[in-house]
Amino acid sequence: MFWVLLLFLAWAFAGTACARLCLAAVRTDASDASGVPDVPDAQAVAGRDLTLYEAAFLSGGPARVADVALVSMARERRLLLAHTGWATVVDPRGRDEIEQSVIGAIGPGGQSRIAPVRRRAADAEAVRRLADGLVHAGLAVREGSDTVASAVRQVRAAALAVAVLGSTALLLPGDTGTPRPLVGAWFALPLILTLSSLAIARFEVHPYSPWASPAGQRLLRALTGKPAGDERSFLTSVAVRGIRAIGEPELRAAFTHRDQPLRE
Repeated sequence: MFWVLLLFLAWAFAGTACARLCLAAVRTDASDASGVPDVPDAQAVAGRDLTLYEAAFLSGGPARVADVALVSMARERRLLLAHTGWATVVDPRGRDEIEQSVIGAIGPGGQSRIAPVRRRAADAEAVRRLADGLVHAGLAVREGSDTVASAVRQVRAAALAVAVLGSTALLLPGDTGTPRPLVGAWFALPLILTLSSLAIARFEVHPYSPWASPAGQRLLRALTGKPAGDERSFLTSVAVRGIRAIGEPELRAAFTHRDQPLRE
């Protein structure tokens, strides 16, 4: 009857994950319905416009902020981004602290691979201050908070764990004392619970973001509804959608380039 122990584990994973998702969804719904985040300066930020860096952080986190700074500097020819994956400084004077962080991440030699530049710039103090400001304004969630996005990831992991445990139970050698189809049916119940929870979350609380609060998501939706066509709109699309919004093949290749392994 070892399969019964596996079934208990499957139900524990599924039940805990789905309960966490329900609680996170209820908290998000309550916050969204009130329209007033629980912060001191909520009234001061109501209806304000997001900057490019703020939109980037709320859409894709610290890494997206670094990407927007790199793209902006490259478009103005203050930074060269080669399709081979190298960044070269042309103008060492950053116009804001985020750009200064990018230049600092490239290093005193003025040239570096783009991938480590993105990582170092995303970890810079300027980006952390940006994140803290958004959290204080009620537009971003604190790192490590119990959000719908993190709960959805846990439910997905629970669904995978249930599938693995069920497969293990069905493959146990010898006679389990219970028909194997019945064992499979018992494991199907927690699997159905996790998959149905994911489906409901997809329809009821999507989009769920690991970075933006409900108030931040409302500002992002308003931002994407503005007319396009100019340079600001292009950078806004990069901030919201990431590097896949870049239409220039060589510039997009600079971000997606991967070193080829050496051949002997």
